[in-house]
Amino acid sequence: MERNIIEEGKFRYIEIGEGTPIVILHGLMGGLSNFDGVANYFPKKGYKVVLPELPIYTLNILKTNIKAFAKFVHDFVKHKQYEKIILLGNSLGGHIALYYTKMHPEFVEALVITGSSGLYESAMGDSYPRRGDYEFIKKKAEDVFYDPAVATKEIVDDVFNTVNDRIKLIKTLTIAKSAIRHNMAKDLPKMQTKTCIIWGKNDIVTPPNVANEFHELLPDSDLFWIDKCGHAAMMEHPDEFNNILDNWFTQRNIK
Repeated sequence: MERNIIEEGKFRYIEIGEGTPIVILHGLMGGLSNFDGVANYFPKKGYKVVLPELPIYTLNILKTNIKAFAKFVHDFVKHKQYEKIILLGNSLGGHIALYYTKMHPEFVEALVITGSSGLYESAMGDSYPRRGDYEFIKKKAEDVFYDPAVATKEIVDDVFNTVNDRIKLIKTLTIAKSAIRHNMAKDLPKMQTKTCIIWGKNDIVTPPNVANEFHELLPDSDLFWIDKCGHAAMMEHPDEFNNILDNWFTQRNIK
């Protein structure tokens, strides 16, 4: 679904609906369209869905790290003058959301993570440098999903172009190292924010035991599983993902 991207200074974002903002952070290889299911559903439920483009490949290499991305998110939140947000992140976006919540808990009404990095990092860049091999990249992209058909040619081409762009590849590996460096295991027990963990049972990028560990370490979390589902639950099973999250908002009285 084509949406209008709003550009204001250094920010590019999509905004739909009115109400409490759900700010969505995409992953390393994830475009904003990965969240179409969420973006179509929650504005009807009285939330404003906001998808900022993260500056994953546009920051100086010295600022290509989790901390700098979290600062960018905070600059965005202040730019929009939000006082309370619901923060939803997938993969690297989940890691940035966790780090942001650690730094600015007073802004985060609730946190939602799915296929998040932050505890387990073979997810990122262990075998990326086989650049020219399209079939290899295709297999890597398909591994993200339970159903390989979800990895459309458009998605595979996008990943292929990213890893064949030398600067983007270097930045991808820099981010992978930063994700390992910013392991959240010691921080999570101190984070009191209400957290919804939604995970694919068949995620091989961040396996199910990672979700269990997040759940054990986060003091106020609920864990939900989606069957026949890989690393990007909101893409593979958007309806189930939305139902789980909507019910959780109701149970936890998050409006």
